[in-house]
Amino acid sequence: MKFRVFSLLIGIVLFACCKSSLNEVNSNSDKPYLIMLSMDGFRWDYPEKANTPSLDNIEKVGVRVESCVPCFPTKTFPNHYSMATGLYPENHGLIFNRFYATDLGKFYSVGNRESVGDSSFYFGEPIWVTAEKQGIRSASYFWVGSEALHDNLFPTYHYDYNGSVPFEDRLDGVIKWLKLPEEERPHLILWYMQEPDGIGHYAGPNHQETIQVIEYLDSLVGVFYNKVAELEIAEQVNVIITSDHGMGEISEERTVYFDDYINKNWIEYLDGANPAYSIEAKEEFYDTLYSTLSRIDNIKVWKKEEVPARLHFSKSERIKDFVVVADSSWSLLVSGKKKAYSGGAHGYDNINKDMHAIFYAYGPAFKEGYKHNSINNIDIYALICEILDLDPAKNDGELENVIPLLN
Repeated sequence: MKFRVFSLLIGIVLFACCKSSLNEVNSNSDKPYLIMLSMDGFRWDYPEKANTPSLDNIEKVGVRVESCVPCFPTKTFPNHYSMATGLYPENHGLIFNRFYATDLGKFYSVGNRESVGDSSFYFGEPIWVTAEKQGIRSASYFWVGSEALHDNLFPTYHYDYNGSVPFEDRLDGVIKWLKLPEEERPHLILWYMQEPDGIGHYAGPNHQETIQVIEYLDSLVGVFYNKVAELEIAEQVNVIITSDHGMGEISEERTVYFDDYINKNWIEYLDGANPAYSIEAKEEFYDTLYSTLSRIDNIKVWKKEEVPARLHFSKSERIKDFVVVADSSWSLLVSGKKKAYSGGAHGYDNINKDMHAIFYAYGPAFKEGYKHNSINNIDIYALICEILDLDPAKNDGELENVIPLLN
């Protein structure tokens, strides 16, 4: 009798556990998916410069905004992390691709894997952490910030950046994640390709070589679209295709060199790279450095506290005394030892539309055949939270700016 009662109790416990597990699977089975692809340096008007049938198709079945406005400085790491957190660079900590963090006494550089993986450089809560905290599995294929711990969390699946991994392999990796068993499958995936930024720098945004790369990338978008359509969960999948910034045409004939005007002994730290910098003056040379910079043609210089409010680039301790940016289409180099070149650059004031990026999206959450005016990339975080029914962390974005994109 005791054995039969014990067996009955075990059965009840097992049934409850199985039911709980089944309910967990069922509770996720109808939840939406969100996949966001960033193609670095994909300028807002590239689809008008090249033959892009895949993006044209997405425009018909989904939404296209006029342009996606990046944060200042219009550089890669600050803007990818702004899309991930909904924060301006002054609030999330990555003020440039390369900078000295005065609060930490350490340098950050995109080429230094130790600093890229150091969580102390990053503030805010990236979208994958928001998802993981609320029971949604996430994945990152080379998204900025995903190599560092945030609140002791990584995406469930992630890779350290390796630019040699073919784009086709990345695409297949994303599809593989979407084919995992439901209990293992991520519902949020961010992935990244470093073109057409590379070719844009080398050849410029209007060169035929750049056009060819754009058309190749569009073909990959088409492959991805078709592979998503073949998935059993296709009707639950939402896709965003965007970029971190655009690209402007530059010429070696339009170049300013710092060392033609200022003495390097006046400078404590110099962050950034062509065409935008943040400069810390040695205390005794503060006025001299500012007055000298102010007299240089074809650049703008602001004292940190006088940076225009629209740029949201003054609050951080990591921003130095002066913010300097070249006028559009001009290069600003530290030394004449680095040869000026013709091609493309980004980092300019985000009022320059050449710095704006693409934004396309489709899936059950989005309207069909809908065109919208420009949006800010800091609003993407709130948009993803809305689609995945997540409670957002503190951010600088405004959901109402992007809510018209949704059904």
